[in-house]
Amino acid sequence: MSSCHSHAASRQRLSGAAEPSNGAEAPDRPRYIALVGNPNAGKTTVFNALTGMRQKVANYPGVTIEKKEGRCRTSSGRQVILLDLPGTYSLESRSPDEDIVRDVLLGLQEETPRPDMVVVIVDSSNLERNLYLVTQVAELGLPVIIALNMLDLAESYGREVNVNLLHQRLGMPVVPLVARKGRGVDKLRQYLDDYPRDVEWRIPLPAAIQTEKESLAAGLSQSLGVDLHLADALALRMLSNEELAKKVERRWGHNWQPRVAAARRRLADEGVALSSDEPTTRYHWITDLCEDVMSVPSHEVKTLTERVDRVLTHRFFGPLIFLALMAFVFQSIYTWAQLPMALVESGVTHLGRFVSAVLPEGPLASLLVDGVIAGVGAVVVFLPQILFLFLFLAVLDDSGYLARAAFIMDKLMSSVGLHGRSFIPLMSSFACAIPGIMATRTIDNRRDRLLTILLAPLMSCSARLPVYTLMIAAFIPNTRVWGFFRLPGLALLSMYLLGILMATAVGWLFRQTLFPGKPAPFLMELPPYRSPALRNVAITMWEQGWQFLSRAGTIILSISIVLWFLASYPHYRPKPGESPAAVAGAQIRHSYAGRLGRLIEPVVQPLGFDWKIGIGLVGSFAAREVLISTLSTVYNVGNADESSVTLREALRRERRPDGRPVYTPLVAVCLMVYFVLAFQCVSTLAVVKRETNSWGWPLFMMGYLTTLAYVVTFALYQVGKAMGWG
Repeated sequence: MSSCHSHAASRQRLSGAAEPSNGAEAPDRPRYIALVGNPNAGKTTVFNALTGMRQKVANYPGVTIEKKEGRCRTSSGRQVILLDLPGTYSLESRSPDEDIVRDVLLGLQEETPRPDMVVVIVDSSNLERNLYLVTQVAELGLPVIIALNMLDLAESYGREVNVNLLHQRLGMPVVPLVARKGRGVDKLRQYLDDYPRDVEWRIPLPAAIQTEKESLAAGLSQSLGVDLHLADALALRMLSNEELAKKVERRWGHNWQPRVAAARRRLADEGVALSSDEPTTRYHWITDLCEDVMSVPSHEVKTLTERVDRVLTHRFFGPLIFLALMAFVFQSIYTWAQLPMALVESGVTHLGRFVSAVLPEGPLASLLVDGVIAGVGAVVVFLPQILFLFLFLAVLDDSGYLARAAFIMDKLMSSVGLHGRSFIPLMSSFACAIPGIMATRTIDNRRDRLLTILLAPLMSCSARLPVYTLMIAAFIPNTRVWGFFRLPGLALLSMYLLGILMATAVGWLFRQTLFPGKPAPFLMELPPYRSPALRNVAITMWEQGWQFLSRAGTIILSISIVLWFLASYPHYRPKPGESPAAVAGAQIRHSYAGRLGRLIEPVVQPLGFDWKIGIGLVGSFAAREVLISTLSTVYNVGNADESSVTLREALRRERRPDGRPVYTPLVAVCLMVYFVLAFQCVSTLAVVKRETNSWGWPLFMMGYLTTLAYVVTFALYQVGKAMGWG
């Protein structure tokens, strides 16, 4: 049975729209089409399939929530703009992500046009739960297309969805999809050309709610000058969330808070509980619908996901498998990237030689060779490792394993006071702390969210990877361990594990002091296992690789030029008979950079670092990987003839005044440990300020991390030195 209402003409036209029309005229401006859906419904896969590489990412005004848009060609050749909205289960927002979805669909985001059409991505294997969002979106008065995704997964569960009947009952186009395999994507492109406008769709609510909603909607439509569909949606959402009235006032300049508050009081007096009555009504209707359109097996079907989870989420074997998998990942990152890194390094070296040969000797040649090419090239050489890191992260995420990792780690994390949902933000921080901190928006409890934000920088982000790789390649012997692993790969893994262990210890300490109390209960959906979509993996690698290169082309290029100037001026006048190497050393000591390094040397010397490393530590506050370009600039200035000498070899040859090597395995480990723990990223500072709306927490974060890094590195170096390791 169906108790939704729709105009007969609209229903007739939509029911006959099994094949979409392509004759609609192109609008004056590009059509905006929003993609919405539950988490894990395959929304991003659909978005990538439709847009490919034609994507751009920004932030919504005033918040750090990611805004992803992409251009798409429909089957008729018209260009539309797809807006990939954050995943949400409903429009009853409980987090900043869900606020954005609701506000964009209601036209409350002034700098984002209200969509002309909405495509709701529905997981066929969880039809009842996904249809809840469909019913809410359908009431907004916007044209709606249902993309019925993962039909193959539903069939594997023994469930069959009658697509035609679902289309008839809802009165909306329903497009069957298996987006990961590209099935149905072209059909969806055809439906993007269809442009129905006169659809009215709603589920009848309890009489008291209906009366108050209609009264509010009539007033909203008249005073705000919006159509009745939008006014109706605004009224219902304001009744559900009184705070929304403030956004309506900011958007249209009318104060509706008193009327909304009065309506909510009247409903409360009648014993109406909006938080439960509306969802209950919807789910009753959805349950009846699903009984008609979906057949389920008479007996329980054991799925592949359930069988695999018996092993991968086992309380004993699960953590061991997770640890072994992480060891394999980091071993592979280190090993597989060696050949492409060597090729990139060779290309940078030959480029430096070419520029040196073409340009006459002088400041310009020195700037390009010793500043730009040496500085930026020293960082770009690590691009293969960055790509491999994101390859593994994308595969693990797309396959559904990362959610299992959160489940596996929940018991350990909760034992030290961390929230189970903290795992995904912390795991994201292995790529970059900024998206990791932004991902804490999914944590409802403010204390748990703040605690996770404070711990996110302890995860070793991709910007630290070049530092680790340089030190390991130069000073950790490539010996085999346990017959399979090699010492460099295990050293790399140990840096990541150190960050995790320190986050665990600091989390326990903060839970006892700053954030007392137990974390909120952990509830998380485990998506089914799926074969990773190659398009998704490729786009992820492309986006992250481009971000890395763009940083090299902006921040690192700028800093490399500044460092070149600081290391080149004022000029040192060589004495008669001085060797080129002596002149180079004297020049860097005489320069502004050398003076700065010697100024802070007493502070960093107890950590085993000299003044040149000190220069790198100062520069790396802008971006951690700047340490590499700083050292490259410092060790190449005045040595243009030796541009073929790699940075690793230059570090090995560096000597103190008494002839002892500056860099030893102990110093290399201390430098890596310092970078594991220290706060070395101004961008993260800015994001924490925006997420917490305070300067107090980011400054506290910077202070505690810097202190922690200094104390631990000091202890490690002094103990190691006393034991004769350095």
